[in-house]
Amino acid sequence: MMLRFLVLLLVHLLKLISFSMVKGEYTLDSVRACLVKQEDTIIFGLIDRAKLPFNSPTYHPNHTSVPHYSASLLQFLVINTETIQAEAGRYNNPEENPFFPENLPPSIVPHYNFSQFLHPAAASVNINKFIWKLYFHELLPMFVALGDDGNYAQTAASDLSLLQAISRRIHYGKFVAEAKFRESPQDYEPLIRAQDREALMKLLTSKSVEDMVRKRIEKKAMVFGQEVSVDHDVKGKYKVDPLVVSHFYQKWVIPLTKIVEVEYFLHRLD
Repeated sequence: MMLRFLVLLLVHLLKLISFSMVKGEYTLDSVRACLVKQEDTIIFGLIDRAKLPFNSPTYHPNHTSVPHYSASLLQFLVINTETIQAEAGRYNNPEENPFFPENLPPSIVPHYNFSQFLHPAAASVNINKFIWKLYFHELLPMFVALGDDGNYAQTAASDLSLLQAISRRIHYGKFVAEAKFRESPQDYEPLIRAQDREALMKLLTSKSVEDMVRKRIEKKAMVFGQEVSVDHDVKGKYKVDPLVVSHFYQKWVIPLTKIVEVEYFLHRLD
């Protein structure tokens, strides 16, 4: 009886330790470190997508022949993939945000005890519909060659992986905002109560940090994307233009992350 009690006590203590570690893993430094790691995923995703031409039929609503389905092949793949991933528990993780959250099924696997770091009223911020449009109208034309090689399913799969990486990076702004709020609530609370978007944007913006991110991204794209032969590197030839990657971060990723931060802050005291 005593042995059973001790075992149960040990299990309980381990759960408490595990929970405290999960709760404590989000700090401003740890969140920024995670953003740095996500840069690698995005750059490799860009490189992977650049292997294929534009393959425009992937995005035509009338290309699929699925009965009673008028969306594009990419949309068909994303919706069905998100459905399966939702059942597998992907969207129980507050770091994940679906592109088509409507009518997603509940998870059918045991729930992991994710940290309740985000404020519940603000955690639902989701700008994926804007990211979706941005991807086709702004990003793809910047780095993908025109053409059609018929690999539409492979193209859609590459798009899905890259879209999810970009979305995860931008929506990580919620974690950045919460970490900033916990460090300096006295700076943010008056602006939140006043619902002052402009002042919040000014307060959370650091040009020096943004410049450092842009330079690091460009350098990573040069290192990761350089063409290499057996004998030597092919200087100045890249799988994706590093300036394009840097521009994408400067014009879209960083500003959209800040928009997510502001939207999060506006609901932080709800």
